[in-house]
Amino acid sequence: MKSVQVTGVGTTAVVDVPTPEVGPTDVLVRMRACGICGSDTFYISIGGIPPRQGETPLGHEPAGEVAQVGADVTGISVGDHVVINPIASRKGMIGSGGPGGALSEFLLIPDAVLGTSLAVIPDHIPFAVAALNEPMAVARHAVNRTQPKPGDKVVIFGAGPIGLGAAISYKRSGVGHVVVVDVIPSRLEKALAIGADAVINSAEENVVERLTELHGAGATAMGHPRPDTDIYLDAAGVGVVIDTALAAAKHRATLGIVAVHKKPVPVDFGAVLGSEVNIVLSMGYPTEIFEVTKDIVAEWEKFALIVSDEFDFADVQQALALAGTPGAADKVVVTFS
Repeated sequence: MKSVQVTGVGTTAVVDVPTPEVGPTDVLVRMRACGICGSDTFYISIGGIPPRQGETPLGHEPAGEVAQVGADVTGISVGDHVVINPIASRKGMIGSGGPGGALSEFLLIPDAVLGTSLAVIPDHIPFAVAALNEPMAVARHAVNRTQPKPGDKVVIFGAGPIGLGAAISYKRSGVGHVVVVDVIPSRLEKALAIGADAVINSAEENVVERLTELHGAGATAMGHPRPDTDIYLDAAGVGVVIDTALAAAKHRATLGIVAVHKKPVPVDFGAVLGSEVNIVLSMGYPTEIFEVTKDIVAEWEKFALIVSDEFDFADVQQALALAGTPGAADKVVVTFS
C-alpha cells in the first residue's frame, strides 16, 4: 500500500509499505479521509519523531471503511463506516510517532474495541466531515474544561477549526450567547454560518466595548466595570488574547486556553486578583473522542463548513504544502478515491 512519511527535515514522500496483516483482535480500515493538522506540519519541519526519525508515518485525523475484522473482534463488521481514536492503542499513537499513519491507503487498528478504538457512524455522513472527529474532540474537551452552564455568555478568540468546533459545542451545551472574535472577515462569516450569535473583528472594533454591548455590564469583586461575559476561550494562541481576556474578565469569569502558545505570555496576577478569574488549560481529549461523534452526526452540515479544502490522495503533497503555508487554508482534508 502507499503511505505518506516524513523522510527528512522539511521533506515527505509517498512510499510503498506492506499492507498490515490482521490478527484476531485487530481491524483493518480502508482510509477514506484524513485531515491535516498543524502538528503534521511541525513533524515535517523537524524531520519526524524518534525513534522513527526520517520515516514517521503521518496522519491522525482518520475516517474510513472497515476492510477486515479479526476473528475475536465483536460489534464491528466489514463495510462499517468508522471514526478512530488515534491515541487508544498501547502499541503507538496513530500518526504521531507510532508505527502507522492515517495518510495511508489502509490503517491497522490493533486490539480493536468498539467505543474505545473506533466508533461506527451512519453511512450518510461524508467521510471528509467524519475526519473532523479528532480535532473536534479537542474542541469539545476545551469546552468541557470551562464547565459551561445553561445561559452562560461566551466569547471565543480564533475562528479556525478548533474555535469553530468549540462554538458548535458551546451552542449544543445550552449556553445563552456565543461571540467569535477574529481578524479575517471570511472566518467571521463562517462563524455566523455555523451558529455563533455574533462576531467581532478585533482589527476594526474594540473587543471589550463590543462585549459589553453584547453581554451587558458586569464587574470585578471591587466593582470595576467589566463585560458580563462568563467564559473566554483562547483558540488563537497569541499573547494579546490573554491580555484582553484578563483585562475584561468580571468576577469569577473563566478563561480557557486550548491554543498552543509558541511564546511565553507574561501575566500581571496582581492586576487580575480582584477578578478571581478561573484559568483552565486544555489538551487532547481524555474522554471526548467519541462524545463529539454524536455532535457531528447530529449537525454534520454545520461541521462541513469547517472544511476549507479537499484534496485527493493522489495530490497529497499539494495538500501538505497548502496546510503548511500560514494563512493559506483553514482545514485541509485528504480524501481517498
